[in-house]
Amino acid sequence: MRRLRILVLMHPDFVPPDSTEGYTAREINEWKTEYDIVSTLRAAGHDVRPLGVQEEIKPVREAIEGFKPHVVFNLLEQFHHEPVYDQHIPSLLELMQIPYTGCNPRGLILARGKDLSKTLVHYRRIAVPAFAVFPMRRKVKRPARLALPLIVKSLSEDGSRGISQASIVDTDEKLAERVAFIHERVGTAAIAEQYIEGRELYVGVLGNNRLQVLPVWELQFGTMGGQAIATEKVKHDTEYQERVGIVDGPAKNLAPELRSRIQRTAKRIYRTLGLDGYARIDFRLAADNSLYFIEANPNPEIAKSQEFATAAQYDGIDYAALLHRILTLGISRAKAGVSVG
Repeated sequence: MRRLRILVLMHPDFVPPDSTEGYTAREINEWKTEYDIVSTLRAAGHDVRPLGVQEEIKPVREAIEGFKPHVVFNLLEQFHHEPVYDQHIPSLLELMQIPYTGCNPRGLILARGKDLSKTLVHYRRIAVPAFAVFPMRRKVKRPARLALPLIVKSLSEDGSRGISQASIVDTDEKLAERVAFIHERVGTAAIAEQYIEGRELYVGVLGNNRLQVLPVWELQFGTMGGQAIATEKVKHDTEYQERVGIVDGPAKNLAPELRSRIQRTAKRIYRTLGLDGYARIDFRLAADNSLYFIEANPNPEIAKSQEFATAAQYDGIDYAALLHRILTLGISRAKAGVSVG
């Protein structure tokens, strides 16, 4: 790939240092994705400029006018500290006719609402857990069709925010308590969905029109007590991960037909939700091999150590090649849609 000017948009707290030397593993974990992307692209010879933004659009406009990037690598997952604003950044870049990486605004909107994405996917005859939404400041009343136990989550937050062992509820009293927790501590509406006992599977998908589906990946819970769910601690606490042996890797003991079905289903979901760039589709696989769509994650974490990048590596795409593929997808989408100088 030719030498590019790349503007990398990220949260100001995650602008990485030039080196990891002198930082603890916990500190590095905070900005590992940003560091891996910036350092890898610089090592590949590109002119890379990180920009931390959160409160004002003006710095983005000024950086584009001054730096004149060939492409923006979009790592912003919120604006004004609100995840529901993340789609506005690619919308702005589209209006400015600037190529950018990752998902388009429409796909971000359709995937973020766990109720909307499940409804759309279910319409395509793909199994989803039964669910109900509990808006803010409304009385919690479980619909008769929704059988216990349930798992209670934020309707719109990702990264397992607000999820712990207490998220699985087996009484109406516990349901009301956990919904209140989401409302008060996370600050969003809650969704309660049928708890699926089974394996936690992830499938990465890469592409705009022609799609590449990565190997089926599995989160292994080691000696973790309680229910095998991806809590905040499981996802983000590196010391806990090491202590109880939480690892991810290629899903084993899947019959070829089942593996193929999972990958085909991931591709169908990607297209149903209008995703492009790159995304991770999350499933639960029950003991009888029933497959349930849980959620779609456009623009998932792509640090070298995260599921998407390790699955790509397993499929023969090294990290630098993965980032270049993502850049190429962003540039080609812009060329297909508008003329960019």
